[in-house]
Amino acid sequence: MKKQWTLLAAAAMLALSGCGGNGNDGGNTQGHTATAVTTEQGDTAHMNHSTSSELPEGMKEAVNPKFNIGSEAIMKTNHMPGMDGAVATIAGAYETTAYSISYTPVTGGERVTDHKWIVQEEIKDAKASPYESGADITVTADHMPGMKGAVATIDSAEPTTVYMVDYTPTTGGDPVHNHKWVTESELAPVK
Repeated sequence: MKKQWTLLAAAAMLALSGCGGNGNDGGNTQGHTATAVTTEQGDTAHMNHSTSSELPEGMKEAVNPKFNIGSEAIMKTNHMPGMDGAVATIAGAYETTAYSISYTPVTGGERVTDHKWIVQEEIKDAKASPYESGADITVTADHMPGMKGAVATIDSAEPTTVYMVDYTPTTGGDPVHNHKWVTESELAPVK
């Protein structure tokens, strides 16, 4: 029983520390991304609020996106709790290829599987054409602890418009600003 409480306390501390940010963001939560990692004990938790609002070098704004900057859309995805069904305000729209990846954090720990999303411009020395499923790449994105510099395997690739969005989680809590990334297929018009 003591071991279970110790594991529970450790998981809670990990989850809380991942949500803290570094205090340099002026109160904004940027690039809010989460991925569930299942341990052998069955716990799931792996969340981070990236503090960078910078775009990767080479990002190209979408010329005619389905959702314009400043408009609202309903999110139909659950990269993290409270996203599915939340009303998002579009903060940016970019043409690229979005990738779902699996990787082991450079900081150690459990392998992260099916992390959605990184984009073509977040791959070290990216080639001009999209990568195929199964390709190994080096990640330059810093969405999660231990992601930057990790060697990842591409699970899927989707040429699409990706959106940076602001939203308030349906589960409550502080508004999230500049979440990177939501694909066009994960958004629906507000009715």
